[in-house]
Amino acid sequence: MSGDGQAAAIDPTPKRLLALTVPAVAVGVLAALVLWLLDEAALGLEWVLWDAAPGLVGVDGDSGWWIFITLTIVGLLVGLVLWLVPGHGGPDSATVELDAPVQPMKYVPGIALASILTLGGGVSLGPESPIIGIITAMTVWALTKLWPQFPVRLSVVLALAGTIGALFGTPIAAALVLTGPVAAAPGRGSLWDRLFLPVAAASAGAVTTHLLGGGIHPVPGIEPYGGPQPLDIVWGMLIATVAAGLGLLTAWALPPLHRLLRRLMRHPFLVPAVGGVLLGALGAIGGPVTLFKGLDQSAELIEGVDTYTAGQLAIILGVKMVALVVAAAASFRGGRIFPAIFLGIATGMLFHALVPDIPFGLALSAGVLGFTLAISRDGWIGIFAAIAIVGDITLIPMVCVAVLPAWLLVSRGPEMIVHPEHDETGPDEKAPKDQSPSA
Repeated sequence: MSGDGQAAAIDPTPKRLLALTVPAVAVGVLAALVLWLLDEAALGLEWVLWDAAPGLVGVDGDSGWWIFITLTIVGLLVGLVLWLVPGHGGPDSATVELDAPVQPMKYVPGIALASILTLGGGVSLGPESPIIGIITAMTVWALTKLWPQFPVRLSVVLALAGTIGALFGTPIAAALVLTGPVAAAPGRGSLWDRLFLPVAAASAGAVTTHLLGGGIHPVPGIEPYGGPQPLDIVWGMLIATVAAGLGLLTAWALPPLHRLLRRLMRHPFLVPAVGGVLLGALGAIGGPVTLFKGLDQSAELIEGVDTYTAGQLAIILGVKMVALVVAAAASFRGGRIFPAIFLGIATGMLFHALVPDIPFGLALSAGVLGFTLAISRDGWIGIFAAIAIVGDITLIPMVCVAVLPAWLLVSRGPEMIVHPEHDETGPDEKAPKDQSPSA
C-alpha cells in the first residue's frame, strides 16, 4: 500500500481525537455492514449458480463441464458490466493497490455488481480491492456532504482501516498495515496519536463483523504446535521462502498476460469473456476446491489432509496459481490476499505430504506467510495471516524467524501489480477514474 503524507494531518489533541472518534466509528460500522451485504449477495448468487441451477437440471454442480459453463457465463456477465455499466466496474484491480483512487458514488453500483459476480461466480479473487473502493467512495461522499471541512485523506484512511478491520475481523490487521504510512506522515503527535482514529474505525468494523457472524476464524482440527525445535527453524524458513518464490512467480506472470489479453482484444467485453473460458477450463482440471476466494476451500483442504496425495496437492497448487493470474489479468474485480492464503496452505500441505515429520501447523503458517508476503509485499500482513489462519500463538516466534529470508527474496522481486504502458492500455483502463470533487 502506498503511503501518503496527509494520512493523519490533524491536530492530535485529546479533545480533537475524541470528537473525530464518532465519524471514525461510523465509518467502521458502515464498512462492516456493506461488506456483509456484499458477501450475502455473493452467497446468494453462489447458491443459484452452484446449487439451485444444477439441481434444477439434475446435474452435479461439481462436475467439470458445469464448472466450465458456469465460469464462462460469469465471464460474459462481467464483460457486460465492464462494457455497459457506468464506471465500468471501477479501476482494474490488477493496476491499483488497496488505496486506489476515490471513485464517484455513481460508479459504486457497477463496482458492487462486478464484485458480486466475481465472488459468487467462483472466480479466484477475494473481496478486498472492490469493497475498499466502495467504502472509500461512500465515506468520502458522506463526510464531505455532512462535514465539508473533514480532511479527505483522513476519510480515505478511515475507510481503509474500517474495511480491513471488517475483512479480517480484528483491528490489529489494520493497525499493522497502516503503521508504516502513518508513521511516515509529517505532523505532530506520537505514532499512536496518528493511529488512534484508524484503530477506532477498524475496531468498529471488526466488532460489527463479528456481530454479523463474519471475520477470519482459525481452521479447527489443527494439532497445537507446542514449541520451537531446532530443525523446525530450518523447515519454517525453507517453506516460507519456497512459498514466497512461488508467489513471485505469479507476480512475474501477471503483467505480460495482462498486456497480451489487451493486445489481442481491444473491447472491454472480450477480456473477461475470454478469461471466463480460461478459468472454466482451469476449474474443470483442478475441481471445486480451486474455485472462489479460497477461505472455505482452505478449510476443506485442511480437513482432508489425510486424503490428498502430494501429486494432487501439486495439481491444486498449480491450477490455483494460474487461475489467480488469469483472473487478475482478465479484468475481474477482486483482491489477491485471500487466494494467496489458500495457495500458502496448499504449499504447506504439500511440504507436509512430502515430509510428514514437519509439524502440520508450522507447515501451514510458513506457507501462508511466504505467499501472502510475496503477493501483498507487506510483512505484517504475512505474519498476521500466518497466525490467524492457524490460530496458534506458539508459532509466532517461528513465523517471525521465517519471514526474514522470505523478505530478502521478496524485497527484490516483482510486485503483483500492473503498471499499464501508455500505448497498451486496454479499454477498461480507459474507463473514467474520476475522483470526488474534494479528492
